Amino acid sequence: VDKPIENVRVVMSGAGAAGTAILKLLLAAGVKNAVVADIHGVVHAGRTDLVDAAPGSALRWIADNTNPEGLTGTLKEAVHGADVFIGVSAPNVLDGDDVAAMADGAIVFALANPDPEVDPAVARQTAAVVATGRSDFPNQINNVLVFPGVFRGLLDAQSRTVNTEMMLAAAHALADVVTEDEINPNYIIPSVFNDKVAGAVAGAVRDAAKAAGVVA
Repeated sequence: VDKPIENVRVVMSGAGAAGTAILKLLLAAGVKNAVVADIHGVVHAGRTDLVDAAPGSALRWIADNTNPEGLTGTLKEAVHGADVFIGVSAPNVLDGDDVAAMADGAIVFALANPDPEVDPAVARQTAAVVATGRSDFPNQINNVLVFPGVFRGLLDAQSRTVNTEMMLAAAHALADVVTEDEINPNYIIPSVFNDKVAGAVAGAVRDAAKAAGVVA
């Protein structure tokens, strides 16, 4: 959608392990403005359940590293005007009106399975790009796309660890399997059956491991 990653506002639904891991990778990739919501609404430093939260807790970490505009309220309020929505939470937390209220060229990753955060067919009416975790819609996001290649690359490099640079390298390699000539709103990520994926990801992870100097 021709938006620099550092300029977009990302709203996430889900502050658990998956949401936190995705958030950390997004920040490492260059996202500057991310807002996270959980079942109690937008995560912000002034929330009563965060007053006594331990400094190292996941929710406290999210509050300290996101929401630069100090938004409060509900997920539906936060998503208004957002460029990107990523859901790793529960079904039907948004509707078509919420997606329509996002910025032009909106991207929606509704990944709750089997029932996404918003009906993909409805989201597609106004969003530029829609992805889900389901195989019966375009742009299926599935962890099988990265696991074989990541582990192959680590083994090939005899890496002693996994770091953020390796994960970002895997993400970029995965995206680059879809060429500039091929990319379109219904094809932003390769199929799980694409035989180029594992090798591309493995090579990128291997090279990142060697560059980081963490090989045996």
